[in-house]
Amino acid sequence: MDTGMEDDAYQRQILPHVSRTFALTIPQLPADLRTAVTNAYLLCRIADTIEDEPAIAPAETLEFLERFRSVTAGLGDAAALAGDLNRRLSDSTLPAERDLVSHMDAVLRMTARFSAAQRAAIERCVGLMCQGMPRFQTNASRRGLARTSDLDEYCYYVAGVVGEMLTELFCEHSPALKRNHAAMQARAVSFAQGLQMTNILKDVWEDRTRGACWLPREVFDRHGVDLERLEAEPHAEGFAGGLHELVGVAHAHLRNALEYTLLIPRSETGIRRFCLWAVGLAVLTLRNIDENPRFTAGREVKVSHFAVAMTRLLTDLCVRSDWMLRRLFAYAARGLPLASLPAPAPRPAAPENAPVAGSGGA
Repeated sequence: MDTGMEDDAYQRQILPHVSRTFALTIPQLPADLRTAVTNAYLLCRIADTIEDEPAIAPAETLEFLERFRSVTAGLGDAAALAGDLNRRLSDSTLPAERDLVSHMDAVLRMTARFSAAQRAAIERCVGLMCQGMPRFQTNASRRGLARTSDLDEYCYYVAGVVGEMLTELFCEHSPALKRNHAAMQARAVSFAQGLQMTNILKDVWEDRTRGACWLPREVFDRHGVDLERLEAEPHAEGFAGGLHELVGVAHAHLRNALEYTLLIPRSETGIRRFCLWAVGLAVLTLRNIDENPRFTAGREVKVSHFAVAMTRLLTDLCVRSDWMLRRLFAYAARGLPLASLPAPAPRPAAPENAPVAGSGGA
C-alpha cells in the first residue's frame, strides 16, 4: 500500500471515532468529495482539540493555533507540531483526538494531494477558524455572550466558515452546481448557523459544566433571566421564553438550509442527502427543545434512534422532489416559532500569514 492509500485509509478509519454524525453523513457524498470533506473535517477537529485543551495556557494555545494554521497552508513541520502538541495534551483530550493529532502529518499529506481550488477552500476555513475561535474561547464564561450579534459571529467562526468551505468543494465537484454558486454562498453561513445554534441550545447545560455559555444575554435580559445564576435557578421564570425565542432564530436559519439544499441539482442525490439528514435531525431536535424547555441534559432532547432512521428513510424517498422536501420540512417544523433574520454581516476574506489576533469580541 502506497503512502497515499495509507493516509486515505487512516482518514476513513479515524472518522467514526471522532464524529459519529459525520461518519453517517460523509459516506453519502460522491467519492472525490467524500475524501476532501473527511480531510477538511479532521483538520477542523484538530483545531478544536487545540482550542479545547485546558492544560495549555491561552497564550500558548494561540501559538499552537498559529503553527497549525501555517502547516495547513503548507508551511512548517507538521510532524514536529504534532509531537510538541501531544506532549502537552492532558487526559481531558479523548484518545481518538490524541491519535488524530499524532497523525496530523498524514492528514495534511492528503490535503496536499487535492486540487488548488480544494486546498484554497480548506486553508481559508481552517485559517479563519484558528483566527476567530480564540476571540471567544479565551473570554468564555457562564455569563454568556453580550449580544445576539456576538452569537452570530461566534457561530460564523466555528461553523459558518465550514458552510462556506463545503459550498466551494461542492461547486468544484459539479459544473451544474457551480451555476448556483452565488445563491448557495448567500445561504451557506445561515445553514451552518442553524445547525450550530441547535447544538448550542441542546448542549447548554453541558457547556456550563465546562464554564462556558454561548447564549446571548440581551435575549434573556428581556425575559428577566440572569444567565450567571442559572446553576442556582436552573428553571428561572422566563428561561423557557428565552429558549423559545432562540429556537425561532435557529428555525429561520434551517429554512435557509433547506433552500440551500434545493439549489443542489436533483441528480446530486448524495450531496442532497448529506445536507438533508443534518437539517432534518436539527429540526427534530429543536422541536424536542421547544416542547421540553425544562430539560437539564442534552440527552433529554436528543433525537431518538427511531426518528433518525425515519429521517433517513423519508429524505431518501423524497430526495429528488423539491415539493415533497418542502412538505416534509413543514411537517417536521410544525408548531415551532419562526423569527425574522437580520441582513447578513460582511464576511472576512482569507486570513493573511500573520499571527493570530488576540482575544476580544465576546
